[in-house]
Amino acid sequence: MTLLLQLSGLIDRLNSAVGRTVYWLVLVVAVLSATNAVIRYTFNYSSNAWLEIQWYLYSAIFLLSAGYTLLNNEHIRIDVIAGRFSRRTQTWIEIIGGIFFLLPMACLILWLSWPIFMSAMTSGEQSSDAGGLIRWPARGLIPLGFALLALQGVSETIKRFAFLMGLIPDPAGRSAAHGGDHG
Repeated sequence: MTLLLQLSGLIDRLNSAVGRTVYWLVLVVAVLSATNAVIRYTFNYSSNAWLEIQWYLYSAIFLLSAGYTLLNNEHIRIDVIAGRFSRRTQTWIEIIGGIFFLLPMACLILWLSWPIFMSAMTSGEQSSDAGGLIRWPARGLIPLGFALLALQGVSETIKRFAFLMGLIPDPAGRSAAHGGDHG
């Protein structure tokens, strides 16, 4: 289990670094959006490339931060029922959800999106809009983002098993004061 926890730590560091880097894309998108609006309304000039780069960056923020969001337990979940269970039962629900739902979904999307990315890259696919950008970088964000999410799913599953074995504290960071273990 020590080796698996080391692997989990490596995955966590990877997604943490990616997430902290992606934070800066929010600023870049804000500056690009503002600059694009000023140029469009001041000089009556617009470019599809400016709009597309914003879309690409928004996509990068969303897709590349999915693993980071899971790492920080900030993903959306509905705790109406699970919140009533003991922390141990909640952990089993998280393990089952990760193994049977998160990982298969992330791996399927990764597998299905890879050929689309490769086709766009090898063909040099361009936007059909005048002045548009090449498409493969945007298409590559999909398999990359879901690979990072799948890796984080593996890490979270490892940590949940280690928690159940008493090897690490609760990886979800919940305590009894926050609806923790009831027995």
